[in-house]
Order: sequence, then structure tokens, then C-alpha cells
Amino acid sequence: MKKRIMASFMTLCILLPLMASTALAEETPKAAGGTDLAPSARSAILMDADTGTVIFEKNSHDQLPPASITKIMTMLLTIEAVDSGKLKLTDKVRTSEYAASMGGSQIFLEPGEEMTVDDMLKGIAMASGNDASVAMAEKIAGSEEAFVQLMNERAKELGMKDTLFANCNGLPVENHYSSAHDIAVMSRELLKHPGITKYTGAYQDYLRKDSEKPFWLVNTNKLVRFYSGADGLKTGYTSEAKFCLSATAMKDGLRTIAVVLGEPNTKTRNSEVSSMFDYAFGQYTMKALYKSGDLLGSLKIEKGEVIELPLNATQNYSVLMRKGAKSDEIRHELLMAKEVKAPVKAGQSVGKLVVYQGNEVIKEFDIQAPQDVNKAGWWKLFKRTTSNLFD
Repeated sequence: MKKRIMASFMTLCILLPLMASTALAEETPKAAGGTDLAPSARSAILMDADTGTVIFEKNSHDQLPPASITKIMTMLLTIEAVDSGKLKLTDKVRTSEYAASMGGSQIFLEPGEEMTVDDMLKGIAMASGNDASVAMAEKIAGSEEAFVQLMNERAKELGMKDTLFANCNGLPVENHYSSAHDIAVMSRELLKHPGITKYTGAYQDYLRKDSEKPFWLVNTNKLVRFYSGADGLKTGYTSEAKFCLSATAMKDGLRTIAVVLGEPNTKTRNSEVSSMFDYAFGQYTMKALYKSGDLLGSLKIEKGEVIELPLNATQNYSVLMRKGAKSDEIRHELLMAKEVKAPVKAGQSVGKLVVYQGNEVIKEFDIQAPQDVNKAGWWKLFKRTTSNLFD
């Protein structure tokens, strides 16, 4: 009996290390080809910005403190306000005492000091200004608290299920978290506004240029200077979050987003993000299907003021492919809704562009109505009917 127990114990001693190593191997994330792209990061993701295709991920849905990467959402709401006409880049933003009291990274705003939206964006994107972020939040929503509510509503709209914001700048606070995946999602949304890289991609600039005390800005993201094609987006650091970065770079028509959270230092952070970029640009390419403005097809509308509505590409439609793959295996077709009755609202889903590789669906793009189409009046419908009879 003792021999059996001893034998069982010895077997267990042999198997346990093997089981542990197997479990560890299963948990270790690998990119295609078996490459671990971010070994030092607590969490990471590598995404194609155009299609949202995930190339590599590691613990990408873990809820972690995002530090100043939070400001990507602050910049997104700001640039959306500008693009919608709610704000102008030349509008003045007044600094409250509360905004001026922010610690950490700042552009040293004084209470009552005014800067343009343009300069505030520089201060947020390049210097990670906590004070500029709060001043901008108050300008848009009236208070930081109201702005944070807008941040969380926008996060919900984008499907960011791992995220809850408690402030607009990422200073340490309870119940403020995000994930590498969600950060990539909001980074991708921010990049839909081409003008943003004017701020995130600049290495240096000045604030208060014409004053007695000009303020020199140097981008906290050193990759915009040292990695060819890098033009954003946002760094972050707190003692809790460690070193974080959401970065983007573009080369040969391929734009990628790399997010790392919980890196031990800036050197490792920048090195691993550079390796992620190298992998994406070395292994993948984009196959263009349609360019923005190209005619996709037409939509027939029943009982509408117009019978047929041309559908033009509202963006560049493309798919991510591994280099060396046979591009002639890629095909696509436009599938429209069988019956579309007026009225039709602009932005209403009316079909999809389906992309196949062989017989496998690899991507679907939602196609939306480009404009409102009201229901035709009875007289127009009567004339249309009688015209068809005579024809």
C-alpha cells in the first residue's frame, strides 16, 4: 500500500510541472507564426485601423487603469464637437480655478487664462495637460462631471464594454478603467478625423508663442520622431497603471494601432510597440476594394420621392491580407435589402458589402442611405403609375 502511495506521489510530482508548463503555454499569446509581440506588457493589442481586424492580442479585455490614455476620449469628443460645428478651433476656452488646480502633467494654465480650442488640443495631445483636459471638458459640457457622462455614453455607443470613465484626464481615481481592446476601438474612432494627427503627430510646438513666457511643447510619445510613419496617439503613466501607450503608424497604405498597458518602463514600452508595428508592416498588406466616392451601386426605393438612389462609398473599403496570399481569391458582392419603402433616413442601414476569400466570408461592411428620402405625394405616385401604364 505504501509503495502504491509513493508511486502515485512521484507520478504527481512529475506531472504537475508538465501540467503547469502546458497551461502557461496556452496562456501565452502569440501572433500568427508563433511570435510573442509584447512579452513585458500586462495587456496588449495590435489592430488594423481601417477594418478593425485584430492581428495580435494579449489579455486585451482585462480592465486596467488607462492613465492619460483616457485623453483619447477627451480628444474624440472635442474633435467631434469641432467637426459638428458646435465648436470652432478659434473659439476661446476660459480656465476655471478647478481646471488650473490639476496636478501631474500640465501646461500650467492660470485661473481665468484663455486659450483657443486649437491650443488646448495641442496641450492635451502633446503635453498630456490635465488642466487643459478639464478646461476643455468644462467648455463642452459645462462641468467635468457632465463631460464624463458624455464620455461614458460615447464609450457605450462604440461598444466599449470594458470601460468606465470617472474623470477626463486619467488621474488615479476609483472606478476608472478600460482595456487594450477598448482603447484600440476609441483610437480607431479618433483616427476617423484626419485632422487629429496634426496634434498627436507633432513632435514639438509652442503655446503662448507671442507672450513673454512661451511654453515649449515636446510630445510625450517619442515614437512620432523615432519611428517612421508614427503620428500618434497618446501615452500614459501612473504608479498604478505603469507605462502605457496607444500608438498608430501608417506605411504603404496600411494604418495600424498598437496598445500596450502596464509596461515596466518607457524604453520597453516603445521597443515593444515598435516591434508590433514592424510585424504588422512586414507581414500584412491592404487590398483596396473601393475608394471613398466610388459608385457601389444603386438603391431602389418604393413610393419614394426618388425611385432610385445612387450609393457611393463613404470611406475606403479594403481588407487586410497576409503578404504572399493570392489576391485573386478575394471577391465581393453588394447585397441590398429586398424592400426599402419610403421614408428613408440618412444613415439607415440598407444593405452590406460582403467580402469573400474563396467561399469564406472574411469581412462585411454596413451600407447606409446617404440622404433622407421622403415618401412621394399621391399626385406624384399617380403620375408615376399612369406613366408606367403608357410605357
